[in-house]
Amino acid sequence: MTAPVDLTAVFVPNPGEFFRVKLALDIAIEQVLSEPGCLRYEITEESEDRIVLTEQWASEEDLANHAKGAAKQDLDESLSALLAEPVALTRG
Repeated sequence: MTAPVDLTAVFVPNPGEFFRVKLALDIAIEQVLSEPGCLRYEITEESEDRIVLTEQWASEEDLANHAKGAAKQDLDESLSALLAEPVALTRG
């Protein structure tokens, strides 16, 4: 049995775009939670200048499938003009 994969994603909204970024994440969270292998996908910290999303996947394969999935692609498209910097993704 493989160990779960833990990720933290930090989103930094452009000035004035916090609520649009949060809305895009809220929509994605609903979709992603139904994906196979998704154990956790939730906002764990938020402020006007950053939003932290914590993820946990049952396996690397589930994470790879998520990365290619429609919900992730839709989120990336929704956020493309709303973020001040690229999403910072860390494992662990």
